[in-house]
Amino acid sequence: MWSSPLFWIAVSIAAFWALGAYNRLMRLRSAVVQAFGSFDAHVVRQLALLSEFGAVHEAALHPAGTGMGREMAALQGAATQLSASLAVARARPLRKDAVAALAAARDVLHTTWDKAARSVHAPAGAPAPIDTEAPQAQPVLRSPWDARWNEHMQQNAQAISVFNDAVQHYNTAIAQFPANLLARAFGFKAARSL
Repeated sequence: MWSSPLFWIAVSIAAFWALGAYNRLMRLRSAVVQAFGSFDAHVVRQLALLSEFGAVHEAALHPAGTGMGREMAALQGAATQLSASLAVARARPLRKDAVAALAAARDVLHTTWDKAARSVHAPAGAPAPIDTEAPQAQPVLRSPWDARWNEHMQQNAQAISVFNDAVQHYNTAIAQFPANLLARAFGFKAARSL
C-alpha cells in the first residue's frame, strides 16, 4: 500500500489542497486586519475632532478653570472609552469581545456627541433647531462642527462596511467544509462585525 503510486498521488493532492486552503484563510484573515486598520485611522481622526471640539468649547464655556460642563465631561469620558476600546481591538481585531466593546463605545460616543453638541449650540432648556417647513428633510446642522462630524460619520460608515464584508468572507471561509477542519486545527476563530 505505501508503495502504491495512487496513495502518494492522493497524499500529494491533500497536501497541496491543505496548503492552498491555509493560504486562503490567511489572506482572508489579513484582509480583516487590513480593513480594521482603515477603520482605525478614521476613528483616530474622529477622536482628534472631538479633542479639538472639547478644547474650543471648554475654553469658551468655562474660562479660568471653572469646571467642565456635564455634557462635555460625558463626551470626554465617551471619547476616552472609545480610545481605550480601540487600542484593545487594534491589538486583536479578530477577537469578538474586543470588537463588541468597541462597537458599544462607539454607540455611547454617538449619543454623547448629540447631547454635547446640542448643549453647546442651544441655550439651556431650548429644543434643538428643527426645520418646520420640511419635516422629512435632514435635521438642520447646528454648526460647522456638525458638518465635520457628519463627514467623519460617513467615512466611518464606509470603513465599517468594508470591515464587515471582510469579516463575512472570513467567517464564511472558516465555516465551509472541509476548510473548517483545517481552521479548527490551526485555531482560526470566527470574527465579529461592527
